Amino acid sequence: MLVDSHCHLDFDDFEPDFGDVLNRAAEAGVDTMVTICTQIAKFPRVRGIAERNHNIFCSVGVHPHSAEKEPHVGVQQLVGLSNHPKVVGIGETGLDFYYDQSPRDTQETLFRAHIRAARETQLPIIVHTRDADTETIRILEEEYAQAPFPGLIHCFTASRELAQRVLALGFYISLSGILTFKNAQDIRDTVKAVVPLNRILVETDSPYLAPVPNRGKRNEPANTAHTAAYLADMLGIDHDEFAQQTTENFYRLFWRARVFQERWRQQATSQ
Repeated sequence: MLVDSHCHLDFDDFEPDFGDVLNRAAEAGVDTMVTICTQIAKFPRVRGIAERNHNIFCSVGVHPHSAEKEPHVGVQQLVGLSNHPKVVGIGETGLDFYYDQSPRDTQETLFRAHIRAARETQLPIIVHTRDADTETIRILEEEYAQAPFPGLIHCFTASRELAQRVLALGFYISLSGILTFKNAQDIRDTVKAVVPLNRILVETDSPYLAPVPNRGKRNEPANTAHTAAYLADMLGIDHDEFAQQTTENFYRLFWRARVFQERWRQQATSQ
């Protein structure tokens, strides 16, 4: 079975056929998903999806595009909202200097607040970084030097140097359908050269970035299977073995999801 470690099931794109989306995911072997928060104002909806589905978890955080909309979100607010048992990560957060939809200093301030919430809770920080490798490395290393925290780079498209530096911090690398695009050779080379199998996660970032052969269409969690199959072939690994390893990686990093699933199975067995 596979895990879609990063999707946006609260987006309106999924409202017309939400049940069918989940059914297709199950048919494709994707039995666990994390729906990602991008604004605190939207967190109740994100959390509600996780509450209604035992195999869907969520995060809490402010996307860098939304930093200007919610600049005053602080560590304790993030920590407080993360106390819910279905919240398994902090974010997504980080730096996006490609679109620059929020001031860069505001992005950095919020990024550091999320890191400190991750440090306090020991829930992994979910990092978005685009055209900001140098600054992302600097902030992560500065904060990590104060005290460690778990995390991952989601939808990895960054440099080999960033991959090496965050792996040295114990981070994981999450790969999306971008990996299947023709112009993604640098990403493929980086993954093969420096990312160990026990640090790889897979994701869709749906409704965006559908992998080949569905590129250009609305993405959805079922497409995790296409990215996983592509990666397994690229690395020369049996598909089932790859699915098992990336699922183990997910539950090692997102430890609260493992705790919840174990309790849920115990309750289901006892009934």
